[in-house]
Amino acid sequence: MAADPRFDEAIHAPNRLRICGLLRPVDGADFAVLRSTLGLSEANLSKTLRSLVGLGYVRTDKSASPARSDARRTTRVSLTPAGKRAFDAHLAALRDLAEGRLPPQAGAGRGR
Repeated sequence: MAADPRFDEAIHAPNRLRICGLLRPVDGADFAVLRSTLGLSEANLSKTLRSLVGLGYVRTDKSASPARSDARRTTRVSLTPAGKRAFDAHLAALRDLAEGRLPPQAGAGRGR
């Protein structure tokens, strides 16, 4: 089922859009993989993820890593169902825009 177009300024910011795009097709990704893939600093990625968590779009889970010999924990990041819906709706709005159709709620979004 296709999502109803809805432009979401909170997702549209470049790093947030890239994070959602990377997480959408997978169950989750490790923080370190996201950091490396996006070329972001730990601080920048952490801040961006906190914003997405605050919106209810992303969930983070910390757990001990069996691959590590020390006590450090790894952080797993995933889109929530609300995040998936918002991202899909945002992509639908961008498709409409690219095809010359304005989304019915252009400019509307949780980021205002």
